[in-house]
Amino acid sequence: MVVALLSGLALVGVASPSSGAVEVTRSGDSGPVVVGHRGAPGYRPEHTLASYELAFRQGVNWVDVDLVPTKDGQLVARHENEIGGTTDVARHPEFASRKTTKVIDGVSLTGWFTEDFTLAELKTLRATERIPDVRPHNTIYNGRWQIATYQEVLDLTRRLGRELHRTLGTYPEVKHSTYFSSIGNPTEPKLVALLNRNGLNRPNAPVVIQSFEVGNLKALSKQVRVPLLQLTSATGAPADFVAKGDKRTYADLVTPAGLKEISTYADYLGPDKNQIIPRDAAGNLAAPTTLVRDAHHAGLKVAPYTFRNENSFLPANLRSSADPAEWGDIFAEESAFLATGIDGFFADQPDTALLAVSGA
Repeated sequence: MVVALLSGLALVGVASPSSGAVEVTRSGDSGPVVVGHRGAPGYRPEHTLASYELAFRQGVNWVDVDLVPTKDGQLVARHENEIGGTTDVARHPEFASRKTTKVIDGVSLTGWFTEDFTLAELKTLRATERIPDVRPHNTIYNGRWQIATYQEVLDLTRRLGRELHRTLGTYPEVKHSTYFSSIGNPTEPKLVALLNRNGLNRPNAPVVIQSFEVGNLKALSKQVRVPLLQLTSATGAPADFVAKGDKRTYADLVTPAGLKEISTYADYLGPDKNQIIPRDAAGNLAAPTTLVRDAHHAGLKVAPYTFRNENSFLPANLRSSADPAEWGDIFAEESAFLATGIDGFFADQPDTALLAVSGA
């Protein structure tokens, strides 16, 4: 079943932050796999078809697709079900009464939520840049693209695969599984149905399912034939553990015993990168932990998240200036993580990530 992180690299290019135009520089045959995190959100608003297409054209074979359900049971690509910060919904007076406050995984949020809209209603909205202060160049694309369904992402992936002459795939992430199950709108059955409908519920299909929760992945391991990836965070605990009164945390999951348990239902570990190389009190990279070695010993491939080129996301000593939106030395950070033996990683700027892997 372990197929995705062993796939070879294709075209490797570099793009300017303003244009996203790709200049192909070299290609590779194998190596750690770069997953376009929400597409190529360093250049286009995240989770739009434009973001996914650019990621594939920059050379990655895989994109990360966060999934949340609509009121009428469709799966759409949004980082969160609260869409006030990623769409123009606040500018639609017809939806003003939909604004509400909900508790999602123990956090109180106020805004507009996908589960309160039909797909047809969501299609009247347009995507906007989530972090405009850090990515002001992306704001010129505000309003250009709709919210995409997972089916539309799969259709795009197939079309571009034919055009680019390589197999392309997705890493769908089940968001807030316990919450959506609690309101009678679970994501997992819809995802399994989509995989079946598209002929993707089979070994070697270009799909890797992700989740920060545990119980849903264990259940999915009995329903699907594609690889599973257990996401972990540097803090906190899986929402399903909290809901059930299980006192274990993400820190427990990445112990040798926890990794051994993960290996019984998943193929990959997707840790917060700080769990592999933490930062010291000054914000610089410290010494690596044993997590990669321990995960490999348990039979798991390791793909940490998330690598971003902007200063605001980089270790202090790798920043180019005090400007949070300027790019720093992302190659130094990614090289440090590649040296730990990771099998892949998630990146917001796929082109520079591919260059780091290629050693160009």
